[in-house]
Amino acid sequence: MTHEPATYTTSERTLGRLPSGADVAVTVHRYEGGDGPTVYAQAAQHGIELNGPATLRRLHEELLDTELAGTVVAVPLANRPAFDHRSYGAPPEFDVVNPNMNRVWPGDDAGTFQERLAAELWELVSAADAIVDLHTGTADMLEHVRVTEGDPDARRLAEVFGTEYLLVDDPEDTPGGKLRTAAAEADIPAVAVELENSRQVSHDAVDAGVRGVRNLLRELDVLAGSPEPPPEQTVLRDDPERTAAQASGLFELRPDVGVGDPLEAGSELGTIYCPSSYERLQTVTVTDSGVAYSLTREGVVVAGERLAAVGRRVE
Repeated sequence: MTHEPATYTTSERTLGRLPSGADVAVTVHRYEGGDGPTVYAQAAQHGIELNGPATLRRLHEELLDTELAGTVVAVPLANRPAFDHRSYGAPPEFDVVNPNMNRVWPGDDAGTFQERLAAELWELVSAADAIVDLHTGTADMLEHVRVTEGDPDARRLAEVFGTEYLLVDDPEDTPGGKLRTAAAEADIPAVAVELENSRQVSHDAVDAGVRGVRNLLRELDVLAGSPEPPPEQTVLRDDPERTAAQASGLFELRPDVGVGDPLEAGSELGTIYCPSSYERLQTVTVTDSGVAYSLTREGVVVAGERLAAVGRRVE
C-alpha cells in the first residue's frame, strides 16, 4: 500500500423523498489517497446521538492534512429526518412500522421509508472493506465497542479502537437488521461504537471517538503509524434477560449504584412510584448478575422500558 496526500471531495446522495417533494439526502465526505482499503464511517443513525457527527467533523480536519493508503468514506448524518426532528428514530408520520433504522439493514428499496433509506446507503456500505458505526449512549453508560462473537476481524478492530470495555453479543441473541449484523453477513468487518452522553456534545466523548477511529485507520494501514496501545480491556457478554419496568411511573435508582458496579441477580436496583398517589408500584430487582454498563437514573419510565443493562464478564 502507498500513502499519498488525500484528495477530498463531498457530494449529496439522495436516499428518498418526503411527501412535499423535498429530497432526503446525506452528505458524503470522501478522502482518497494511494492504493489501500476503503473504510466507511457513519454517525447519527439515531437522531439524538450527537457525538458521532462531532467526531467525524473533528476527524475531517485531520484527514484533510495527511497521507492515506486507501479511502475513507464518511456520512456524519445517516438519518437526517430523525436528526431534524430531534428524535431517536424516524418520526412515526414517516415510518410507524420501522422507526429504528438500525433494525432494517441492508434495507429494502421496495420497503418502508426507513428500509428505503437504508437500501440506498447500503450501496456505499457494501463497497467498503471495514465499517465504523458511531453511536452515543445515555449519560450514565460505560463507553464501549460492540462486536458479534465469532468475527475475529471485527473483534480485532473493536480491540484496537481502544475503549476500556468491549461488549460481545452471541449471534443468536443479536437483533436482526443491525448494520454490523448485515455487514457480517456480507463478510465485511464492522464495529458499533457506543460513545458516552447522548443529546449534547461531550468533548471527552469526541476525543475518544477521534482517537478510536484514528487507531482503527492505523491498524488497517490507511493512516501511517501504529495504533495507540489499548488500555486493559474488560470483555462483557450482553445480558439476555432485561431488567425492565413492570409498571409506568417515576423511577428512583438506588443512590449507591453506578455504572461499572458489579450487580447480583435479585438485588434491589430502585423503586417505581405513582407520581399522583405516591404508591410504590414496583421494587425493581436485577435480573442477571454482572457489570452495570448502562443505567436509567431518576425519571419517567413506561412499563417494559429497560432500566439497567448488565454484562457478564468474559475471562
